[in-house]
Amino acid sequence: MYREFIVRTRSREECVSITSIVQEAVGSSGVSEGICVVYVPHTTAGVMIQESADPDVIADCLQVLRHMVPDGLAYRHGEGNSPAHMKASLVGSSVTVLVENGRLLLGTWQGIFLCEFDGPRTRRVWVMVR
Repeated sequence: MYREFIVRTRSREECVSITSIVQEAVGSSGVSEGICVVYVPHTTAGVMIQESADPDVIADCLQVLRHMVPDGLAYRHGEGNSPAHMKASLVGSSVTVLVENGRLLLGTWQGIFLCEFDGPRTRRVWVMVR
């Protein structure tokens, strides 16, 4: 069984730390050793593991994605959010983290982030721990 939680984004593009709520799901799962999968069921949002200590790293990630996927290309998709779809494809829709002693086994500076590319929106995040 998976747990679902909601994240409300506030900007067109942003990365929101979800590490604490994912850890809460791990802690309440009863799993001491295993894996945790975090999945975002959206085509214009993603999830990534990145440095959580320095917010400039996240700002740089968003800047690089904007550079790689500019707004002004002749996209064929008619909704006007093609760059959001491309950025979500590049970031990916899931991450897997090891669980040890009932805790996420992240590196010292790592955190888990929901990446919004077509906001503001209400996003669902699904977490499964085994």
